[in-house]
Amino acid sequence: MEEIYANADDVKTLSTRSSTIQEGLRRFLRASVLGLGLLSVFLLAGLIGLAVHHHNCVQASDQLINQLNASLTEKTREVECLKKACPERWRKLNCSCYVLSTEKASWQQSRDNCRSGGADLVILDSNEELMFLDSMIRESQTNYNMINGDTWIGLSDTEKEGTWKWVDTTPLNLTHLDILWNEGQPDNGGGSFEEDCAYINPATWLDDRSCWENLLWICEK
Repeated sequence: MEEIYANADDVKTLSTRSSTIQEGLRRFLRASVLGLGLLSVFLLAGLIGLAVHHHNCVQASDQLINQLNASLTEKTREVECLKKACPERWRKLNCSCYVLSTEKASWQQSRDNCRSGGADLVILDSNEELMFLDSMIRESQTNYNMINGDTWIGLSDTEKEGTWKWVDTTPLNLTHLDILWNEGQPDNGGGSFEEDCAYINPATWLDDRSCWENLLWICEK
């Protein structure tokens, strides 16, 4: 009888040990799963970090390439400008050639005259150009004994009244230029007749006038 109880105790002990081992295995498995989960999170975070870093590197590389291309384009343009020669009687400023007429014509006829020579009426782009044109007009006034230096430029509002555009269709913007409309201008002739074309005098202010009037003109190419 004692042997039976002894064997029963041994069975209980083995059962207890088995339960303990199983519980330990379960804890180990849970810990392993948790550890693998954390490792996966860290790996994913690392991969995301690498992807972001790679993306930033690609962006920086693209920006550098774009900057280099822009610089190369600008240098190429500068070289082409240096090589550019202007026709006889034309004057050069930077990459453009200019000529001031010695006769007068309407705005459209003036533009036609420019275009027949591969040019167009001048577009005002910079204060340097304004000073250059001013000197051309004043010099012409002296050389040809002209009192009136009113000169057509490539600016009009013929398409829509009050919407002034250059001959290349870009809208008028004077914020970067030291030139303004003359006082009270443009006034479209005060309502008595159309004044849709602009001129400078010499290059200190803008004014509008009937496109049919005959003025000097400046071509640019």
